[in-house]
Amino acid sequence: MPEQPDNPQSLERKLATILSADVAEFSRLMGEDEEATLRTFRGHKQVFESLVTMHRGRVFNTAGDAILAEFVSAVEAVRCATDIQAALRTLNDKLPLNRQVRFRIGINLGDVMVQGQDLMGDGVNVAARLQTAAEPGGICISGSVHDQIRNKLSLSFLSLGEKNFKNIQQPVRTFSISEVDGAGTLPAAKPESRGPKGGTLKWIAAAVVLLLVGGGYWAYTAHERSEAQGDAPSAPQSEVRSPSAVSSPATAPPSSAATPATTTPANASPAPPSAPATPSASAASSGAAPVPHPHAPRNSATPDASAVGEHAFDGDYSGPVCFAETKKEPHRCFRAEGKISRNKIAGQWFMGPEKKMIMVLTGDVSKTGDVVIEMVMHSETPDGERLASINVQGTLRDGAISTSGTFRNGRPATLNLLKKSD
Repeated sequence: MPEQPDNPQSLERKLATILSADVAEFSRLMGEDEEATLRTFRGHKQVFESLVTMHRGRVFNTAGDAILAEFVSAVEAVRCATDIQAALRTLNDKLPLNRQVRFRIGINLGDVMVQGQDLMGDGVNVAARLQTAAEPGGICISGSVHDQIRNKLSLSFLSLGEKNFKNIQQPVRTFSISEVDGAGTLPAAKPESRGPKGGTLKWIAAAVVLLLVGGGYWAYTAHERSEAQGDAPSAPQSEVRSPSAVSSPATAPPSSAATPATTTPANASPAPPSAPATPSASAASSGAAPVPHPHAPRNSATPDASAVGEHAFDGDYSGPVCFAETKKEPHRCFRAEGKISRNKIAGQWFMGPEKKMIMVLTGDVSKTGDVVIEMVMHSETPDGERLASINVQGTLRDGAISTSGTFRNGRPATLNLLKKSD
Protein backbone atom coordinates (compact mmCIF):
# COMPACT_ATOMS: atom_id res chain seq x y z
CA MET A 1 0.00 0.00 0.00
CA PRO A 2 1.56 3.36 -1.00
CA GLU A 3 2.66 5.73 1.75
CA GLN A 4 0.34 8.66 2.39
CA PRO A 5 2.04 11.96 1.52
CA ASP A 6 0.34 13.79 4.39
CA ASN A 7 1.72 11.48 7.08
CA PRO A 8 2.48 13.59 10.20
CA GLN A 9 5.82 11.79 10.51
CA SER A 10 6.91 13.40 7.22
CA LEU A 11 6.95 16.96 8.66
CA GLU A 12 10.22 18.67 7.81
CA ARG A 13 12.21 20.07 10.71
CA LYS A 14 15.51 21.92 10.78
CA LEU A 15 17.82 23.92 13.03
CA ALA A 16 17.70 27.65 12.27
CA THR A 17 18.57 31.02 13.80
CA ILE A 18 15.42 33.13 13.99
CA LEU A 19 15.41 36.95 14.15
CA SER A 20 12.18 38.53 15.38
CA ALA A 21 11.60 42.30 15.33
CA ASP A 22 8.81 44.78 15.92
CA VAL A 23 8.44 48.55 16.37
CA ALA A 24 8.31 49.91 19.91
CA GLU A 25 5.25 52.10 20.65
CA PHE A 26 3.88 51.53 17.13
CA SER A 27 0.27 52.04 18.25
CA ARG A 28 1.10 55.43 19.77
CA LEU A 29 2.99 56.52 16.66
CA MET A 30 0.08 55.50 14.41
CA GLY A 31 -2.44 57.19 16.69
CA GLU A 32 -0.54 60.50 16.55
CA ASP A 33 0.16 60.57 12.79
CA GLU A 34 -0.69 57.54 10.67
CA GLU A 35 0.66 58.77 7.33
CA ALA A 36 4.00 60.05 8.64
CA THR A 37 4.50 56.86 10.70
CA LEU A 38 3.76 54.64 7.71
CA ARG A 39 6.17 56.56 5.46
CA THR A 40 8.96 56.28 8.04
CA PHE A 41 8.20 52.59 8.70
CA ARG A 42 8.34 51.73 4.99
CA GLY A 43 11.72 53.39 4.61
CA HIS A 44 13.08 51.61 7.69
CA LYS A 45 11.64 48.28 6.54
CA GLN A 46 13.35 48.59 3.15
CA VAL A 47 16.72 49.08 4.85
CA PHE A 48 15.92 46.22 7.26
CA GLU A 49 15.11 43.72 4.48
CA SER A 50 18.10 44.77 2.35
CA LEU A 51 20.46 44.08 5.25
CA VAL A 52 18.82 40.70 5.93
CA THR A 53 19.47 39.70 2.32
CA MET A 54 23.02 41.04 2.43
CA HIS A 55 23.73 38.80 5.45
CA ARG A 56 22.38 35.71 3.64
CA GLY A 57 19.10 35.67 5.54
CA ARG A 58 15.48 35.37 4.43
CA VAL A 59 12.39 37.24 5.61
CA PHE A 60 9.75 34.52 5.91
CA ASN A 61 6.88 36.36 7.58
CA THR A 62 5.65 39.91 8.17
CA ALA A 63 2.51 41.14 9.93
CA GLY A 64 1.88 44.80 10.62
CA ASP A 65 5.04 46.16 12.23
CA ALA A 66 6.53 42.69 12.92
CA ILE A 67 9.26 41.04 10.83
CA LEU A 68 10.54 37.45 11.07
CA ALA A 69 13.73 36.31 9.33
CA GLU A 70 15.79 33.12 9.32
CA PHE A 71 19.55 32.61 9.04
CA VAL A 72 21.69 29.53 8.63
CA SER A 73 24.38 31.09 10.84
CA ALA A 74 23.93 32.58 14.32
CA VAL A 75 26.96 34.81 13.68
CA GLU A 76 25.40 36.27 10.53
CA ALA A 77 22.07 36.80 12.31
CA VAL A 78 23.69 38.85 15.08
CA ARG A 79 25.86 40.78 12.62
CA CYS A 80 22.72 41.60 10.66
CA ALA A 81 20.89 42.75 13.81
CA THR A 82 23.72 45.09 14.88
CA ASP A 83 23.99 46.53 11.34
CA ILE A 84 20.21 47.09 11.27
CA GLN A 85 20.21 48.98 14.57
CA ALA A 86 23.21 51.09 13.51
CA ALA A 87 21.62 51.98 10.14
CA LEU A 88 18.21 52.78 11.63
CA ARG A 89 19.77 54.84 14.43
CA THR A 90 21.36 57.07 11.76
CA LEU A 91 17.93 57.58 10.17
CA ASN A 92 16.16 58.10 13.50
CA ASP A 93 18.67 60.72 14.63
CA LYS A 94 17.20 63.01 11.97
CA LEU A 95 13.70 62.72 13.48
CA PRO A 96 12.21 64.25 16.63
CA LEU A 97 12.55 61.87 19.58
CA ASN A 98 8.79 61.24 19.82
CA ARG A 99 8.58 60.37 16.09
CA GLN A 100 11.45 57.89 15.91
CA VAL A 101 10.59 54.38 14.65
CA ARG A 102 12.79 52.06 16.73
CA PHE A 103 12.84 48.28 16.39
CA ARG A 104 13.28 45.77 19.21
CA ILE A 105 15.07 42.61 18.08
CA GLY A 106 15.20 39.11 19.58
CA ILE A 107 17.35 36.25 18.23
CA ASN A 108 17.11 32.53 19.06
CA LEU A 109 18.78 29.37 17.75
CA GLY A 110 16.42 26.43 17.85
CA ASP A 111 14.56 23.64 16.11
CA VAL A 112 11.72 24.76 13.81
CA MET A 113 9.10 23.16 11.59
CA VAL A 114 8.89 24.02 7.89
CA GLN A 115 5.47 24.72 6.41
CA GLY A 116 5.82 25.94 2.85
CA GLN A 117 7.75 29.23 3.04
CA ASP A 118 6.82 29.72 6.70
CA LEU A 119 8.54 28.45 9.86
CA MET A 120 6.80 27.46 13.08
CA GLY A 121 7.54 26.03 16.52
CA ASP A 122 9.22 26.93 19.80
CA GLY A 123 12.34 28.13 18.01
CA VAL A 124 10.27 30.95 16.49
CA ASN A 125 8.19 31.59 19.61
CA VAL A 126 11.25 32.05 21.84
CA ALA A 127 12.72 34.61 19.42
CA ALA A 128 9.44 36.54 19.52
CA ARG A 129 9.45 36.54 23.35
CA LEU A 130 13.09 37.64 23.49
CA GLN A 131 12.21 40.61 21.31
CA THR A 132 9.73 41.80 23.98
CA ALA A 133 12.58 41.83 26.53
CA ALA A 134 14.75 44.13 24.37
CA GLU A 135 14.84 47.90 24.75
CA PRO A 136 13.72 50.07 21.79
CA GLY A 137 16.73 50.09 19.48
CA GLY A 138 18.26 47.13 21.35
CA ILE A 139 18.90 43.40 20.86
CA CYS A 140 18.28 40.40 23.15
CA ILE A 141 19.63 36.93 22.37
CA SER A 142 19.10 33.49 23.87
CA GLY A 143 21.78 31.46 25.59
CA SER A 144 22.00 29.14 22.58
CA VAL A 145 22.93 32.10 20.35
CA HIS A 146 25.33 33.49 22.96
CA ASP A 147 27.18 30.15 23.09
CA GLN A 148 27.75 30.30 19.32
CA ILE A 149 28.95 33.91 18.99
CA ARG A 150 30.74 34.85 22.21
CA ASN A 151 34.24 34.12 20.87
CA LYS A 152 33.55 35.15 17.28
CA LEU A 153 32.20 38.73 17.49
CA SER A 154 33.51 41.80 19.30
CA LEU A 155 30.44 42.49 21.42
CA SER A 156 29.68 43.24 25.05
CA PHE A 157 26.78 41.49 26.80
CA LEU A 158 24.65 41.91 29.89
CA SER A 159 23.33 38.67 31.35
CA LEU A 160 19.65 38.96 32.27
CA GLY A 161 19.64 35.51 33.87
CA GLU A 162 16.98 32.89 33.21
CA LYS A 163 13.74 34.62 32.23
CA ASN A 164 10.27 33.12 32.23
CA PHE A 165 8.24 34.04 29.17
CA LYS A 166 4.53 33.60 28.52
CA ASN A 167 3.63 30.21 26.97
CA ILE A 168 7.30 29.07 26.98
CA GLN A 169 7.65 25.93 29.12
CA GLN A 170 11.26 26.33 30.24
CA PRO A 171 13.15 29.44 31.48
CA VAL A 172 15.35 30.97 28.77
CA ARG A 173 18.91 32.15 29.38
CA THR A 174 18.79 35.72 28.12
CA PHE A 175 21.50 38.22 27.20
CA SER A 176 21.29 41.85 26.10
CA ILE A 177 23.90 43.22 23.68
CA SER A 178 25.20 46.41 25.28
CA GLU A 179 28.06 47.46 23.01
CA VAL A 180 29.28 46.78 19.47
CA ASP A 181 32.97 47.27 18.71
CA GLY A 182 33.27 50.19 16.30
CA ALA A 183 29.56 51.09 16.45
CA GLY A 184 29.14 52.30 20.04
CA THR A 185 26.61 51.29 22.66
CA LEU A 186 23.11 49.88 22.28
CA PRO A 187 20.12 50.36 24.58
CA ALA A 188 20.38 47.35 26.88
CA ALA A 189 17.81 45.88 29.24
CA LYS A 190 18.93 45.83 32.87
CA PRO A 191 19.02 42.59 34.91
CA GLU A 192 16.04 42.25 37.21
CA SER A 193 16.81 42.45 40.92
CA ARG A 194 16.28 39.09 42.57
CA GLY A 195 14.50 39.79 45.80
CA PRO A 196 13.20 37.22 48.28
CA LYS A 197 10.02 35.39 47.33
CA GLY A 198 7.19 33.47 48.90
CA GLY A 199 7.34 32.77 52.65
CA THR A 200 10.63 34.59 53.17
CA LEU A 201 9.07 37.83 51.92
CA LYS A 202 6.14 37.42 54.30
CA TRP A 203 8.44 36.93 57.32
CA ILE A 204 10.47 40.02 56.39
CA ALA A 205 7.30 42.11 56.04
CA ALA A 206 6.07 40.90 59.46
CA ALA A 207 9.43 41.77 61.06
CA VAL A 208 9.34 45.28 59.59
CA VAL A 209 5.81 45.85 60.95
CA LEU A 210 6.86 44.68 64.40
CA LEU A 211 9.88 46.99 64.39
CA LEU A 212 7.76 49.96 63.37
CA VAL A 213 5.11 49.26 66.04
CA GLY A 214 7.73 48.66 68.75
CA GLY A 215 9.68 51.78 67.81
CA GLY A 216 6.55 53.92 67.78
CA TYR A 217 5.43 52.63 71.21
CA TRP A 218 8.89 53.30 72.72
CA ALA A 219 8.95 56.88 71.34
CA TYR A 220 5.43 57.53 72.69
CA THR A 221 6.24 56.26 76.21
CA ALA A 222 9.51 58.20 76.32
CA HIS A 223 7.68 61.40 75.41
CA GLU A 224 5.02 60.79 78.07
CA ARG A 225 7.65 60.22 80.74
CA SER A 226 9.50 63.38 79.72
CA GLU A 227 6.38 65.54 79.98
CA ALA A 228 5.38 64.01 83.31
CA GLN A 229 8.76 64.90 84.80
CA GLY A 230 8.51 68.49 83.48
CA ASP A 231 11.78 68.38 81.57
CA ALA A 232 10.62 68.29 77.97
CA PRO A 233 13.55 69.43 75.81
CA SER A 234 13.44 72.92 74.29
CA ALA A 235 15.82 74.70 71.96
CA PRO A 236 18.21 77.17 73.72
CA GLN A 237 17.15 80.79 73.21
CA SER A 238 20.51 81.79 71.80
CA GLU A 239 20.13 79.18 69.06
CA VAL A 240 16.80 80.47 67.74
CA ARG A 241 17.14 82.74 64.69
CA SER A 242 14.46 84.38 62.64
CA PRO A 243 14.67 84.10 58.86
CA SER A 244 15.36 87.83 58.60
CA ALA A 245 18.25 87.55 61.01
CA VAL A 246 19.74 84.71 59.04
CA SER A 247 19.50 86.50 55.71
CA SER A 248 20.51 89.96 57.00
CA PRO A 249 23.99 91.00 55.89
CA ALA A 250 24.51 92.84 59.20
CA THR A 251 24.33 89.65 61.23
CA ALA A 252 26.11 87.37 58.80
CA PRO A 253 29.49 86.21 60.12
CA PRO A 254 32.50 87.46 58.21
CA SER A 255 33.81 85.10 55.56
CA SER A 256 37.24 83.65 56.14
CA ALA A 257 37.98 84.18 52.43
CA ALA A 258 36.40 87.63 51.98
CA THR A 259 37.41 89.65 48.93
CA PRO A 260 39.16 93.01 49.44
CA ALA A 261 36.70 95.80 50.30
CA THR A 262 36.44 98.87 48.09
CA THR A 263 36.70 102.36 49.63
CA THR A 264 33.43 104.37 49.75
CA PRO A 265 33.43 108.19 50.12
CA ALA A 266 32.18 109.45 53.50
CA ASN A 267 29.34 111.49 52.02
CA ALA A 268 28.11 108.73 49.72
CA SER A 269 24.98 106.81 50.56
CA PRO A 270 25.33 103.07 50.93
CA ALA A 271 24.69 101.21 47.66
CA PRO A 272 21.79 98.75 47.71
CA PRO A 273 22.74 95.09 47.55
CA SER A 274 23.08 94.02 43.94
CA ALA A 275 20.95 91.26 42.49
CA PRO A 276 22.70 88.05 41.41
CA ALA A 277 24.01 88.39 37.90
CA THR A 278 22.12 86.39 35.28
CA PRO A 279 24.05 84.42 32.64
CA SER A 280 23.01 86.90 29.96
CA ALA A 281 24.06 89.87 32.08
CA SER A 282 27.42 88.25 32.80
CA ALA A 283 27.94 87.60 29.14
CA ALA A 284 27.02 91.18 28.27
CA SER A 285 29.41 92.64 30.85
CA SER A 286 32.26 90.47 29.66
CA GLY A 287 31.67 91.32 26.01
CA ALA A 288 31.00 87.64 25.09
CA ALA A 289 28.03 86.57 23.02
CA PRO A 290 25.24 85.05 25.13
CA VAL A 291 25.03 81.25 25.02
CA PRO A 292 21.62 80.18 23.64
CA HIS A 293 19.46 77.87 25.71
CA PRO A 294 19.72 74.28 24.43
CA HIS A 295 15.94 74.12 23.92
CA ALA A 296 15.59 77.60 22.40
CA PRO A 297 14.00 77.60 18.90
CA ARG A 298 16.48 77.56 16.08
CA ASN A 299 16.95 80.58 13.90
CA SER A 300 14.88 80.13 10.80
CA ALA A 301 17.67 81.77 8.83
CA THR A 302 20.04 78.83 9.48
CA PRO A 303 21.15 77.53 6.06
CA ASP A 304 20.15 74.00 5.09
CA ALA A 305 22.43 71.39 3.60
CA SER A 306 21.68 72.54 0.05
CA ALA A 307 23.08 76.00 0.80
CA VAL A 308 26.27 74.95 2.55
CA GLY A 309 28.28 74.33 -0.61
CA GLU A 310 29.91 71.61 -2.59
CA HIS A 311 31.25 69.81 0.51
CA ALA A 312 27.84 69.39 2.18
CA PHE A 313 27.57 65.67 1.41
CA ASP A 314 31.28 64.70 1.47
CA GLY A 315 32.07 61.40 3.18
CA ASP A 316 32.15 57.60 2.88
CA TYR A 317 28.94 55.67 2.22
CA SER A 318 28.12 51.94 2.23
CA GLY A 319 25.09 49.69 1.92
CA PRO A 320 23.42 47.08 -0.29
CA VAL A 321 23.04 47.06 -4.06
CA CYS A 322 20.30 44.60 -5.02
CA PHE A 323 19.25 43.05 -8.32
CA ALA A 324 15.65 41.89 -8.75
CA GLU A 325 14.67 38.29 -9.42
CA THR A 326 14.20 37.23 -13.05
CA LYS A 327 13.25 33.99 -14.75
CA LYS A 328 16.91 33.04 -14.99
CA GLU A 329 18.46 34.79 -12.00
CA PRO A 330 17.49 34.88 -8.29
CA HIS A 331 17.26 38.06 -6.24
CA ARG A 332 20.81 39.07 -5.25
CA CYS A 333 22.37 41.71 -3.00
CA PHE A 334 25.99 42.76 -2.61
CA ARG A 335 27.76 45.21 -0.35
CA ALA A 336 28.47 48.47 -2.15
CA GLU A 337 30.71 51.39 -1.21
CA GLY A 338 31.16 54.92 -2.47
CA LYS A 339 32.82 58.18 -1.51
CA ILE A 340 31.44 61.64 -2.19
CA SER A 341 33.87 64.49 -2.73
CA ARG A 342 32.98 67.86 -4.25
CA ASN A 343 29.56 66.61 -5.41
CA LYS A 344 31.11 63.61 -7.20
CA ILE A 345 30.59 60.02 -6.04
CA ALA A 346 32.91 57.13 -6.90
CA GLY A 347 33.57 53.62 -5.66
CA GLN A 348 34.31 50.02 -6.58
CA TRP A 349 33.89 46.55 -5.05
CA PHE A 350 34.29 42.90 -6.00
CA MET A 351 31.28 40.69 -6.74
CA GLY A 352 30.47 37.06 -7.28
CA PRO A 353 31.36 33.97 -5.23
CA GLU A 354 34.93 33.91 -6.55
CA LYS A 355 35.39 37.71 -6.59
CA LYS A 356 36.16 37.63 -10.32
CA MET A 357 33.94 40.59 -11.18
CA ILE A 358 34.35 44.19 -10.08
CA MET A 359 31.70 46.91 -10.07
CA VAL A 360 32.83 50.49 -10.73
CA LEU A 361 30.53 53.29 -9.56
CA THR A 362 30.60 56.91 -10.76
CA GLY A 363 28.05 59.68 -10.51
CA ASP A 364 27.03 63.19 -9.56
CA VAL A 365 25.29 64.64 -6.50
CA SER A 366 23.64 68.03 -6.88
CA LYS A 367 23.60 70.66 -4.13
CA THR A 368 19.91 69.86 -3.58
CA GLY A 369 20.60 66.13 -3.04
CA ASP A 370 19.63 64.71 -6.45
CA VAL A 371 21.76 61.67 -7.30
CA VAL A 372 22.56 60.18 -10.73
CA ILE A 373 24.83 57.11 -10.75
CA GLU A 374 26.18 54.68 -13.32
CA MET A 375 27.52 51.29 -12.22
CA VAL A 376 29.60 49.28 -14.70
CA MET A 377 30.47 45.61 -14.11
CA HIS A 378 33.93 44.55 -15.34
CA SER A 379 35.74 41.24 -15.40
CA GLU A 380 38.57 40.91 -12.84
CA THR A 381 39.90 44.51 -13.02
CA PRO A 382 38.38 47.99 -13.49
CA ASP A 383 39.92 48.01 -16.98
CA GLY A 384 38.67 44.52 -17.82
CA GLU A 385 35.91 43.49 -20.17
CA ARG A 386 32.70 45.49 -19.69
CA LEU A 387 30.02 42.94 -18.75
CA ALA A 388 26.98 45.05 -17.83
CA SER A 389 25.94 48.53 -16.79
CA ILE A 390 23.23 49.90 -14.51
CA ASN A 391 21.86 53.43 -14.39
CA VAL A 392 20.12 54.51 -11.18
CA GLN A 393 18.90 57.82 -9.85
CA GLY A 394 17.33 59.06 -6.64
CA THR A 395 18.01 61.36 -3.72
CA LEU A 396 20.39 61.93 -0.80
CA ARG A 397 18.55 62.94 2.35
CA ASP A 398 19.75 62.93 5.96
CA GLY A 399 22.85 60.90 5.17
CA ALA A 400 20.97 58.21 3.20
CA ILE A 401 21.25 57.63 -0.57
CA SER A 402 18.16 55.93 -2.01
CA THR A 403 18.22 55.15 -5.74
CA SER A 404 16.63 52.76 -8.21
CA GLY A 405 17.02 51.95 -11.89
CA THR A 406 17.61 49.11 -14.33
CA PHE A 407 20.19 47.16 -16.26
CA ARG A 408 20.17 47.78 -19.99
CA ASN A 409 18.19 44.53 -20.37
CA GLY A 410 15.50 45.93 -18.08
CA ARG A 411 16.34 44.03 -14.86
CA PRO A 412 15.43 46.31 -11.91
CA ALA A 413 18.13 47.30 -9.41
CA THR A 414 18.32 49.37 -6.23
CA LEU A 415 21.23 51.05 -4.44
CA ASN A 416 20.80 52.20 -0.82
CA LEU A 417 23.83 53.69 0.93
CA LEU A 418 24.21 55.20 4.39
CA LYS A 419 26.87 57.71 5.37
CA LYS A 420 29.44 56.20 7.73
CA SER A 421 29.85 57.91 11.07
CA ASP A 422 33.13 59.78 11.56
